[in-house]
Amino acid sequence: MALEEERTEGEETEESESGEEQDVLSTLAGVGEKTAEKLREAGYTDLMAIAASSAGELVAAVGVGEETANKIIASARSNLEMGFERASSVLEKRNTIGKITTGSKTLDELLGGGIETQSITEAHGAFGSGKSQLAHQLAVTVQLPKDKGGMGSKALFIDSEGTFRPERVKQMAESLGLDPKKTLDNIMVARAYNSDHQILLVEKAEEVIKQENIKMLIVDSLTSQFRSDYTGRGTLANRQQKMNRHLHKLQKLSDVYNLAVYVTNQVMSRPDIMFGDPTAPIGGHILGHQATFRLYLRKSKGEKRIAKLIDSPSLPEGETIFTVTSEGVRDA
Repeated sequence: MALEEERTEGEETEESESGEEQDVLSTLAGVGEKTAEKLREAGYTDLMAIAASSAGELVAAVGVGEETANKIIASARSNLEMGFERASSVLEKRNTIGKITTGSKTLDELLGGGIETQSITEAHGAFGSGKSQLAHQLAVTVQLPKDKGGMGSKALFIDSEGTFRPERVKQMAESLGLDPKKTLDNIMVARAYNSDHQILLVEKAEEVIKQENIKMLIVDSLTSQFRSDYTGRGTLANRQQKMNRHLHKLQKLSDVYNLAVYVTNQVMSRPDIMFGDPTAPIGGHILGHQATFRLYLRKSKGEKRIAKLIDSPSLPEGETIFTVTSEGVRDA
């Protein structure tokens, strides 16, 4: 009898939660029962997901008109009070931001404590500079407990160049005292075969993030497929527009789910540069403006690598040296 009572109470709770969710969506301007159901099916289960969307995204996902989509978004933002707020409140919210260790204390210090959640960190450099090694390392260190520089969470890895190596993850996990099999199981990997596929994977990532405890999203590399699919100056505008939308989606995921985004980027040689370093990152101003932190990595002697922080909203420019060993990313 007691079990029946518990089951009844549990069922009532589930129905109550489902009803509350439905009521919240139904209270939005322009949302009826059918539209609310379509929103849930499309993954818009809370007000923040709707408020952070564009009208075009809602039109495509739900099939409503643009005017209705704008009303729904405006109503969600109104309910969340997404207007002006005091800077002291913003500071309080920033206390929820996590920092994920790179494996190197000096590199963490350069980044203000590690790779930051709610931000996009971009690392560019020539081949062999350590970009992909750092990507593998972050997929492992995010699984560490918070007192050891992790978040006790899982990672999502989008591989566009065929660089992901589970054997490398195993080495890094063993060096940190983690169970290699469990560490590998906590990394969700997908291979992107062109730029459209890469964009689709990031859109589908939201479903995985909701189901799993994802706090690190890695794209290695962000620009490779775009560079391959769009060749010649005539396609540059289309490429940049597409990449811009792609980056905004990554930033939205980072903000809504409080996760860190780490992307690698290729470089090109600039023959017009007569003095200094002739390499420049791909992606132009769009990637430069969208990335919160920009790291320039370059190879030094042996296992040593040099990391230069070239852009950050709150940190000064600086350089540090780290190493890439069989154990992973470490201090020099």
